[in-house]
Amino acid sequence: MTTLRQRLAADLAVRFGEPVAVPEGVSEEGLIALARLAGRASNRRFWPEPVDPALVRLVCAAALSAPSKSDLQQADIVLVTDPAKRAAIEAWLPGNPWVKRAPVLLVVCANNARQRAIHALRGHPFANDHLDAFFNATFDAGILLGALILAAEAVGLATCPISAIRDEAGKVSDLLALARHVFSCAGLALGWPDGRAPISPRLPLSLTLRENTHAGAEVAEAIAAYDVYRERLRPHPRQRDVGRFGEVHPYGWSEDKARQYASPQRVEFGAFIRERGFRLD
Repeated sequence: MTTLRQRLAADLAVRFGEPVAVPEGVSEEGLIALARLAGRASNRRFWPEPVDPALVRLVCAAALSAPSKSDLQQADIVLVTDPAKRAAIEAWLPGNPWVKRAPVLLVVCANNARQRAIHALRGHPFANDHLDAFFNATFDAGILLGALILAAEAVGLATCPISAIRDEAGKVSDLLALARHVFSCAGLALGWPDGRAPISPRLPLSLTLRENTHAGAEVAEAIAAYDVYRERLRPHPRQRDVGRFGEVHPYGWSEDKARQYASPQRVEFGAFIRERGFRLD
């Protein structure tokens, strides 16, 4: 029988393409939490059965217990249950048709409006109307999104974040009546999983885990090796933008990501954020 420790080590080896030691002394509770992280995967396949609203609320409450920058608490969750609003958001996500099959749709928002309102209530100036105000709220929303994923998966739900919701940031803001200085960062689809999604390999630790300095990584060599490893485990089903770039073999992660960001994306997002009242200087 495979032990929890062995499963954790095996999943990490698949994730990074190299052994990762699991030292003695890690508690069973710790092994369970680490194994859940090491073996997790975004899942776009859901059973059609609904999720108990009380369970969704519990998951959200647990996630909202996550850390917040300076205890400012600048992130919110909007649960989209209205059929017309869900249909509108789904229509704005043509590249994500699987969202329609998710029983639950959440929208994670960065909220700097509440902090500004507190200043008005207490009669103190808001002296940080610059890039950090946007960054802090965004960072809180990112922490909340990660916590939501972990909380949902801890009770057996499948999750998949939806960054494409920012493609229609203005429409989403209007639809959800988001206040000035509030904006949607990501959506999150969740429901009961229809099968287990495979582990997605990550870049080698030699690139992403450094000690004392960020310099010195052999980026080209490491990425070339990662391309080969990832393509062996998770080959791309199709090549991106063949009409523009043609077909190449081998086609790996680095080629796919370079093609993805060779076309402009969300070029109006900065203007949208400024329209929401943020100064980015």
